[in-house]
Amino acid sequence: MTPVEICHLYISSGHNFVGHHGREPDQYPAIEVPSIECVAGRGIRGDRYFDFKDDYKGQITFFSLDVLDELSGALEVRDCSPALPRRNVVTRGVDLNDLIDQDFEVQGVRFHGTQECKPCYWMDRAIAPGAEKFLKGRGGLRARILSDGTLRSTAHPETEAAISHLPPLPLQGRG
Repeated sequence: MTPVEICHLYISSGHNFVGHHGREPDQYPAIEVPSIECVAGRGIRGDRYFDFKDDYKGQITFFSLDVLDELSGALEVRDCSPALPRRNVVTRGVDLNDLIDQDFEVQGVRFHGTQECKPCYWMDRAIAPGAEKFLKGRGGLRARILSDGTLRSTAHPETEAAISHLPPLPLQGRG
């Protein structure tokens, strides 16, 4: 497999949309970080899905910057932040759907692609009207983490110095 370019890494301490049907979303930011700690079977340390459920299918999520660029053009959205889809790992140059039901490795960390990270109606609000429909079949990838390790952004090494002053997020769940 060609090395995966990691353009952005995000974590969030809370859910803005999950469990919010019929009411306003919360305002937990997706925080861009230079690296994330992947914990096998548990998730990303500091993220809202860490220890969310036993054997959870979405311990980590991936999204394609190429798809976001297409979406921005199709919906004429300017300055569409890669944080808006609320996926953890934003990549470039890989078809994430090819990784469904596959074991794969990124920067020495092993994963199992479980399913498409299907877009929901909140995408129309978070990004722009029409985003949910545009992203059907291209919403990203949900995966289980099979081995411990750290992922680092390969596209923005200068980001580490710029945001290293952020306070650590509280841990969710165990440990």
